[in-house]
Amino acid sequence: MSRYWSPFVKDLVPYVPGEQPKLSQLTKLNTNENPYGPSPKVLEVIKAEATDALRLYPDPNSDVLRHAIADYHDVSIDQVFVGNGSDEVLAHIFHGLFQHNKPLLFPDITYSFYPVYCGLYQIPFEAIPLDESFQIRIEEYRGINGGIIFPNPNAPTGCFLGLPEIERLLTVNNETVVVIDEAYVDFGGESAISLVDRYPNLLVTQTLSKSRSLAGLRVGFAVGHPELIEALVRIKNSFNSYPLDRLAQLGAAASFADQGYFEQTCHAVITERNAMVTRLAALDFQVLPSAANFVFCRHRNRDASELAASLREDGIIVRHFSMPRIDQYLRITVGRPEDSEVLFTSLQRILATT
Repeated sequence: MSRYWSPFVKDLVPYVPGEQPKLSQLTKLNTNENPYGPSPKVLEVIKAEATDALRLYPDPNSDVLRHAIADYHDVSIDQVFVGNGSDEVLAHIFHGLFQHNKPLLFPDITYSFYPVYCGLYQIPFEAIPLDESFQIRIEEYRGINGGIIFPNPNAPTGCFLGLPEIERLLTVNNETVVVIDEAYVDFGGESAISLVDRYPNLLVTQTLSKSRSLAGLRVGFAVGHPELIEALVRIKNSFNSYPLDRLAQLGAAASFADQGYFEQTCHAVITERNAMVTRLAALDFQVLPSAANFVFCRHRNRDASELAASLREDGIIVRHFSMPRIDQYLRITVGRPEDSEVLFTSLQRILATT
């Protein structure tokens, strides 16, 4: 600890992102990146914008992108907020909407950035246990709280909570903000954005990193009541007025203009995910139902950390979480069919050894 630090810094426990190895010749199935590249229309727009115009500041309001998102989701532009990846959007949400000196509620097995944000902004929280099947129990979220947040589909489990259950949650929690973090919703879920006009306390976040193959651009957004959006804008403009550069704004907007490519790549991921589930089950893995671009599974007889280590020796990286309740599970990103062939060839060899 340095004597120059602000006092609270020493108690921070930072988020640890999935490994981004610098080695080549790896089958990388650990960070849920889309195996298919972005739409060709996105690349065309970015190339066209890479001109002398880069000397100019970008639009601080990202109006072109916000219009594209609003049109796509059939909402008004004043219901849309954009940021530098959904992580920045979430950070502004925690800062601007959850600091009420009451516990924030989220699942005990969920996106591990949530408790990090709570530490950063000194927000009390309560982690609500998932049930034995790793499902969210709505009845456990009825107590006094300063807000509720969870991914849907959940991460790292991939399990999805239907809109009727979300409406039940909103009905009994109309005094605090409910945030549905939909990073993976395009791979098999139904977005809660359709509910925002009926529930002024509902805020839905999404990212373009997964289903639109733009993890490298860092673009996320939130949709909700204009009053919630205004709070986020105030936070943004007190922190960084220009969070999205010119290339990110126009490239992200172009991704919404290529619906055919979007549907094609999502379908390819879903098809491969379903094939992976079948093949994993045949190798005696228990696989949770997934609506995401990954599967969460455990082998019935082999240790998860040992499996992860053995796969790594074969040049295959998957995600293992050394956490209570899930330390015997692996999260495996859905890749291309050829990635799956490499994975299953390795798994069959590993499992054949004693």
